[in-house]
Amino acid sequence: MTAGSKLLRTASAFAFSSSVLATSVGFGLVLVETAQAAPVTRVEVRGNQRVEADTIRNLLAVRPGQNATEADLDEGVRKLYSTGLFSDVRIKQQGGTVVVNVSENQIVNQVLFQGNSKLKDEQLTAAVQTTSRGAYSQATADNDVNAIKDAYVRIGRSDATVSVRTVPIENNRVNVVFDINEGDRTKIGQINFVGNNAFGDGRLKEVIALRESGILSFLQRNDVYDEDKLRADEETLRRFYYNRGYADFRVVSATADLDQAQNKYFITFTVEEGERYTFGNVSVDSTIPGVDGAALQSQLKTQTGDVYSAQKIEESLVALTNRVAQNGFAFAQVTPRGDRDFNNRTISVNYVIDQGPRAYIERLEVRGNTKTRDYVIRREFDVSEGDAFNQVLVQRAKQRLERLGFFDKVNISTAPGSEPDRVIVIVDVTEKSTGEFSVGGGYTTGGESDGPVAEIGITERNFLGRGQFVKLSAGFGADTRSYQLSFTEPYFLGRRLAAGFDIYTTKNTSESYDVRRSGGDVRLAAPITTELTAQVAYNFKSEKFGDDDGVTFGRAYANDDGEFIDPTTNTVVDSPILVNSAAFPNYNGDTTRIRQTCDDPDPFGVVSDDAADGSTDFSNAPKYTRSRIINAAICDSPYTTSSFSYALTYNTLDSSTDPRNGILATAGQEIAGIGGDADFVKTTGKASYFNQLSEEYDVVGQLSAGGGNVFGLGSGNLRVFDNFFKGQDIVRGFDTKGIGPRQFELDEDGDHVGRGVAIGGENYLNASAEATFPLPGISRDFGFRGAVFADAGTLWGTEYDDDAGVVGDGLKIRASAGVGLIWASPFGPLRVNYAQPFLKEDYDRKQQLSFGFSTRF
Repeated sequence: MTAGSKLLRTASAFAFSSSVLATSVGFGLVLVETAQAAPVTRVEVRGNQRVEADTIRNLLAVRPGQNATEADLDEGVRKLYSTGLFSDVRIKQQGGTVVVNVSENQIVNQVLFQGNSKLKDEQLTAAVQTTSRGAYSQATADNDVNAIKDAYVRIGRSDATVSVRTVPIENNRVNVVFDINEGDRTKIGQINFVGNNAFGDGRLKEVIALRESGILSFLQRNDVYDEDKLRADEETLRRFYYNRGYADFRVVSATADLDQAQNKYFITFTVEEGERYTFGNVSVDSTIPGVDGAALQSQLKTQTGDVYSAQKIEESLVALTNRVAQNGFAFAQVTPRGDRDFNNRTISVNYVIDQGPRAYIERLEVRGNTKTRDYVIRREFDVSEGDAFNQVLVQRAKQRLERLGFFDKVNISTAPGSEPDRVIVIVDVTEKSTGEFSVGGGYTTGGESDGPVAEIGITERNFLGRGQFVKLSAGFGADTRSYQLSFTEPYFLGRRLAAGFDIYTTKNTSESYDVRRSGGDVRLAAPITTELTAQVAYNFKSEKFGDDDGVTFGRAYANDDGEFIDPTTNTVVDSPILVNSAAFPNYNGDTTRIRQTCDDPDPFGVVSDDAADGSTDFSNAPKYTRSRIINAAICDSPYTTSSFSYALTYNTLDSSTDPRNGILATAGQEIAGIGGDADFVKTTGKASYFNQLSEEYDVVGQLSAGGGNVFGLGSGNLRVFDNFFKGQDIVRGFDTKGIGPRQFELDEDGDHVGRGVAIGGENYLNASAEATFPLPGISRDFGFRGAVFADAGTLWGTEYDDDAGVVGDGLKIRASAGVGLIWASPFGPLRVNYAQPFLKEDYDRKQQLSFGFSTRF
């Protein structure tokens, strides 16, 4: 055998073994030439059962008559594996024949989940890649195991275990079964902060979304650890510090350590706060001819001497950008430039307005929304296709989308368009549930609705994906019933106008007379600025007081013949003297129930004997009122009120649910007389100012003031039920209608009898001061806060005088001081107040302890 023949034989051996020895370049050259020298005469497929041999041949890059290289054979192996149809592929060349040996993957008949209850089959099916009627892949199944574990981590079950197995059935098919042990809920044992000095751990825990596990965690579900939530909390902390002057703040690290033995996460935020800064010199400069920087100074939200706030800078950027764009400079770009003075701890800000690059929005692409309609997302942008691209306005839209509460995540990015000056804006959203079923309960005191109360409600904030708000609620109390339907369209006629309506009906049987109200309103609200909103509405209501038969006026003294008597002389009298056990404790005679009917020719005259049963047990007696003013008004009911109202609201609060800084003020009028029975003008106003008195101890101060006036129009007198009825809503420590003018029955000497009945007043004023604080020694995760407060107010003004037994017409101040306990419960905010009046009138009605649903405004 020649040396050349030996060399060729050696090269062939290397080709069949698919390995190359790199010790000699010559070997490699001879190998390639040899592989190319063996033309393919046929391709033979072995081992296939379901896949046609021609299908396999077509996937190869080798054809009869061609020269097959090792690269061609390797590419064939790769292509066949990539189909997912085969678990094993081997290709080799024997002379002119290429032999393809395959082992087919099994086909998935069903994907089954066993042991799951916290996550439904539908949720798990969406998480895995293995599907029925697809080829089974062990690698894919292993990835699915990890995907299922991740799904359980997101609902707070980090110790869940998952395994996968196959159950063979006929025709090379299998059922894929994922066996799941969900384990216990993985709780958050503790959240710690390291490096914080300006704010205590308790205050920072309120800022972030993650919560430590507690006894109410099973209701609130805010103690579920998630990596994305941890990252989001880092950003929340940054914004919190940046908006309070700490421009150098940074999160050094945020870690979550899982204690396997306790099945709890222990989270630690390590931070560096840095110094606190205030704004130094604030100015606006422009490089664009025709744009005067000094004239735009009024648009700034940042003022010299104020505490540094990144949010105020963002608001200033938006205000400047909008104003310059309105002046015809669509491509203007506003850039804030800071100059930090470390010695004085100030940051001067210079807003520079330049001509930005000319770029247009070619397309606004929305992705990830399955429920929310595209136009609901698009309308939050102040720019659209064809408009000049402006990064500030795009960022503003992102903030608006996040505030909607429809999405867990909002991400906005850009991509190059079809031309150099075209930009594609891509909006990626992750939707979350926007429906809510709520059940609340409590116990109220205050005279008119004492007893347990409950409310159930169904709310949808994104109705049918249109961004509309719908709420249906029902309230039940010991003596009350209420039902309400509300609907709001936030973008009426395609504009940023909030239009809506409310329909309600209530029944209150707890007063000395029944009250039934039904009505509704149609309203329209429009933002004037980012802080000022105007609202107009048409209102209609129907009110019925008492019943159809009149009003039980009380109990009078009577003899055996049913004649009215004077208990002091035991003589017959023409007019009834009402029962007053306090005035006549030793009188043991009979009494009779008397009733004033609305058919009486003289409703203030002698009333008829309605039930002379001789009983002194009044527990089952009908309700009655001793006020002849109220009785006459009841006889005139039902009333209808048709009115137009408008209001302005100024809101700078940092939070709508738990404010610590800012102002909320509203003022408006209601004008009745557009049909109906009422003719009046009612003016009301209220303002509340919040300020964080102590950042470290989270003490929040609140000052509030309010007032109102109502007067009749035309020749008609003001109805008594159109008056203001005030009490604990303006001065805590008094009954619901505990202050203001009252009418008393008069005895023969003209003295007041009984406690009187509230007839309301035409004017009121009130003011209050309050401080709230966390309760020491109690975890803030429970949601408890304490309060101390002082209230003052007055209600006055009536057309009736003392001849009718009316007192309290003067402007007399009532005042009280007290303490409160506030609980942000899973059922809604609840509050208990104890107030002690220290300025009051003898005829006022007190209610020192009150318990019910809380309101901060």
